[in-house]
Amino acid sequence: MATGIPGKNAYISNSINTNISFQLNYEGKIPAEHVLKTQPAKLKHVVTVDKNLKNKLIYGENLRVLSSLLKDPTVAGKVGLIYIDPPYATGSSFESRKSDHAYHDCMEGAVYLEFLRQRLILLKELLSEQGAIYVHLDENMAFPVKIIMDEIFGARNFRNWITRKKCNPKNYTRKQYGNVADYILFYTKTDKYTWNQPFEAWTEAAIKKEYQYVEEGTGRLYKKVPIHAPGTRKGSTGKPWRGMLPPPGKHWQYTPETLDEMDARGEIYWSPTGNPRRKVYLDNSQGIGVQDIWLDYKDAHNQNIKITGYPTEKNPDLIKRIILASSNAGDLILDAFAGSGTTAAVAEELGRQWITIDNSPLAIATIIKRLVQGSEVMGDFVNGNNFQSRQMSLIDTKRVLHSGLDFYIEEHPELETIDESLIKDWDSKLNLETKYIRPLSI
Repeated sequence: MATGIPGKNAYISNSINTNISFQLNYEGKIPAEHVLKTQPAKLKHVVTVDKNLKNKLIYGENLRVLSSLLKDPTVAGKVGLIYIDPPYATGSSFESRKSDHAYHDCMEGAVYLEFLRQRLILLKELLSEQGAIYVHLDENMAFPVKIIMDEIFGARNFRNWITRKKCNPKNYTRKQYGNVADYILFYTKTDKYTWNQPFEAWTEAAIKKEYQYVEEGTGRLYKKVPIHAPGTRKGSTGKPWRGMLPPPGKHWQYTPETLDEMDARGEIYWSPTGNPRRKVYLDNSQGIGVQDIWLDYKDAHNQNIKITGYPTEKNPDLIKRIILASSNAGDLILDAFAGSGTTAAVAEELGRQWITIDNSPLAIATIIKRLVQGSEVMGDFVNGNNFQSRQMSLIDTKRVLHSGLDFYIEEHPELETIDESLIKDWDSKLNLETKYIRPLSI
């Protein structure tokens, strides 16, 4: 489908106000300034792993915890990237592969929207000016959340609606198409955001289709592309080159002087009819720029994939793509719905500092276990293998945490209490210095 190029004098009806904005209104929506006055969490520091690049693991209700982080000058306005995978308003409860309760996902409609909106308001304030946020949802609430995020971050800071293939095709018995996709909304705080363009490697089939020509003398593969672009220009790129003007409504992509230099280097192809085109060489390409449909990041779908057993666990390679594209080494990454700790694990692997928050004791136990000894292949959960009695050499374990950590617990009557003996056990495992460890149970 052709994409229109607005002309300088394009007609716009006077009856249309192109600056009109809109918002989503519902019962229970409170002003943003009230959200920013949320009572901060009372956090108790219970464990320290004393190494450089201190990370934070926080057990608590994330709205109050985010409010407390806004008062921390080392965090507020310093977060480089946020990824969240909140509940999806499914009306369900979720258990681990060992049938332990993980969390309830029972909010729906306006209650759910306001729950997420309040957290997004605080998350925006935590972002740096170069920061970005990715919100992972399914078809239940992605569309109204998009409008909410336009309100909070500004529609101009919307970057992508990413569609991800989440699973293999389903044998649906319903009268509808199979549901194999979920969605990630990508926004930035400003237009000065961190961006490291991701690329996918060229396949042989794609190379044969795209780069069909071989340069004589060098053997380099190349393709031919126009040297003009849409839109008229009054400067040098709109003037004649080699006795010819750009096509009507177009301009040269480069100045005539630059085109002369390219031609002298043999980078211009001249057709038998005298039509110039630019050579684009395969060996100068970094790959195929990643688009907004991601097909290769399904969640656990075979028994050889390593998982923690926590429900709705996301593919680590998916998180890796996001972190590499929207942050740099040493940046601070935040996940306010930590779950199995995938964001923390991948951020640790990539040399980023991280903060993760969750109000599920099972999530916290899963994260600590993962930090200490990594994850297990899915077949071990499916087959019911018992690893609790096996000793493992520290050298052989897949320990994730190699930097520092501060673990906090929110003191609040609404939260389930974590036993002191369990905290002491986690402390010893996180600070392990002995030669052997026994795998943690959760």
